[in-house]
Amino acid sequence: MKRLLFFIRHGQTTWNVEHRLPGQFPGIELTDTGQEQAKRLAQALSVLPLSAIISSPSDRATETARYLVEGRSLSIQLEPDLMDIELGHWSGQDRDELSKSDSVWKAFLRNPLVAPEDVETFPQVEQRAVAAVERWLKKESTGAYPAFVTHADVIKLLIAHYLGLEARRARSLIIDNASVSIVELGAEDQPRVLTVSWSPQPGWLQPSFLLQMRTEH
Repeated sequence: MKRLLFFIRHGQTTWNVEHRLPGQFPGIELTDTGQEQAKRLAQALSVLPLSAIISSPSDRATETARYLVEGRSLSIQLEPDLMDIELGHWSGQDRDELSKSDSVWKAFLRNPLVAPEDVETFPQVEQRAVAAVERWLKKESTGAYPAFVTHADVIKLLIAHYLGLEARRARSLIIDNASVSIVELGAEDQPRVLTVSWSPQPGWLQPSFLLQMRTEH
């Protein structure tokens, strides 16, 4: 049986706007823009027969998942192993400031295979995320069109896994807020990544992005 796996990133949060690293901090909710993003994506996917909605327990993910279940006879099922990467002492800090002043953070960006003791490495995140997806796929109730609502780094690593890329190379992927990445699994065929970071209103069409491009070039 062929299956389509939908990996959905949550909508925009205040911490995304402020460039703060959320890690696994609780209580980070969607902005008004994030809610609109999630609503648009849910509407775009309403034509698809999603068979299960499986979400990271983070507030920003479950809030996004609520839009997906509207009009469907589905409930949100929580999966802790789809949580965002654990960033330890970096959680809550300004990403831009760290990139200027923290040599260990800059080393982690260059090589996410190595991290301080309180921070997850990319292979660790990949291992738990892939194991979680495989557990759900073994359940008959998950069906052929499950949606997994999660976080950017988790989706990067899941895509890298299905493409056969090493975890380190996942860093180069870009996963927008409220976007969907789709993987097709067949009984015998190799996995096919059908789309990465698709959204009905992509970031590169936003006026702010175009203005930034003009100023940089």
